[in-house]
Amino acid sequence: MHMFQGALVASGSGGDGTLNFRGRSYPFSIKGGGIGGIGASTIDATGEVYHLNSVSQFPGSYAEGRIGFAIGDTSAGNLWLQNDAGVVMRLKAERSGLMLSLGGDVMVVSMK
Repeated sequence: MHMFQGALVASGSGGDGTLNFRGRSYPFSIKGGGIGGIGASTIDATGEVYHLNSVSQFPGSYAEGRIGFAIGDTSAGNLWLQNDAGVVMRLKAERSGLMLSLGGDVMVVSMK
């Protein structure tokens, strides 16, 4: 997943990604907003999806918890997302920019 995130107490983000599921690739978009953090960064995130039995369970609203930082190309952080169907994304985030991120968001995933 590749996103941009900006924050000054309130935060907003958006981007695109690809779900690889049962040998197929499914492009999606993601956008949302929340609270917590300061700065701006781009995020490249990869990880695992849990409790997904069908691609139809993947789109929808997710609650997101995040923690991380970026200073130039040095970064660390993780993203945890869960939707109403119980689908969980656990992602390792590599950031670039100047950002301190600690907070929560509501994210919306849409299939392309």
